[in-house]
Amino acid sequence: MNFHIVVLAGDGIGPEICEESKKVLNRVGEVFGHKFEYEPQDAGGIAIDKYDNPLPEHTLKACQAAQAVLKAPMGGPKWDKIENKKRPEAGILGLRKGLDLYANLRPVKLFDALKDASTLKAEVIDGVDMLIVRELISGIYFGEPRGIHGEGKDRYGVNTEIYRTPEVERIVGLAFELAKLRRKKVTSVDKFNVLESSRLWHDVAEEVSKKHPDVAFEHQIVDNAAMQLILKPKQFDVMVTTNMFGDILSDEASMLTGSLGMLPSASLGGKVGLYEPSHGSAPDIAGTGKANPLAMILSVAMMLQYSFKLLKEAAAIEKAVEKVLNDGLRTADIVKKGEKAISCVQMGDAVVKAILNS
Repeated sequence: MNFHIVVLAGDGIGPEICEESKKVLNRVGEVFGHKFEYEPQDAGGIAIDKYDNPLPEHTLKACQAAQAVLKAPMGGPKWDKIENKKRPEAGILGLRKGLDLYANLRPVKLFDALKDASTLKAEVIDGVDMLIVRELISGIYFGEPRGIHGEGKDRYGVNTEIYRTPEVERIVGLAFELAKLRRKKVTSVDKFNVLESSRLWHDVAEEVSKKHPDVAFEHQIVDNAAMQLILKPKQFDVMVTTNMFGDILSDEASMLTGSLGMLPSASLGGKVGLYEPSHGSAPDIAGTGKANPLAMILSVAMMLQYSFKLLKEAAAIEKAVEKVLNDGLRTADIVKKGEKAISCVQMGDAVVKAILNS
């Protein structure tokens, strides 16, 4: 089978980890008889430098015409002082909206070999396997009015948190469907005791839960959820929450896996899925070979699973990653003190070799 993928190599370490993920994907193609065609496009900081636009129209159209989008991290200090509507983050939000990617899935699963990489005790995180379902195209990141107004000491900033009933229904409904494929438990996270938008979320989530009596359901207030992620993370199966809370909690949860460099993600909703690591562009280590490509490689596995329905191929990548970790191979972010770290390229090569031997 042939598959057409738009590749957004991004900024910082983006191009480096993109190359490793394509190497792995090409090996999957050789082993299982598929062909993957890559169309490079610019978005983020590199697009600002070229086109004065973080998401050029031709890039968005290419993404809309693809079968899937593989996106590396974007942005960096170089573009921090640009007006908000031209920053790399604006391009990312525009991409989500333009592809109708209302759901972000972030699996948080600890590989046994990395128990010691986390700062938490092994007995606390051993067996962690959860899925964070984050609403992605509504909430405070998209609400209007927004902006900075006034002058001098009268300056003030405004952002609007808004959720509509259908937006909550579809993301919570998806969480329940995903839970049925796992351990059949959904935790909805909000701040209903303070925020009216969360009160709506809370009430609608409760209504949706009644349509799925075979799935256990609970609410948690976001500050308690943040604490419970560290205190008793194994209690969670599927966590569903708002755009901003999901952004924060998923980064916190990444530490359960030992490093943000281990956390892949899939953004779904429209016809074209987008796959990317959950970490940033890390410009401070760009070009040094220290980047961890595993989150990007695991994002490719999610692409195979969700966009192309190639379950055996996705499992082959996950098993290959598990093998290299079991063999003791580590990049700088997950290496133990006193041990030698391997480079980004070496880690990619090791995963490729493990797929060959699977």
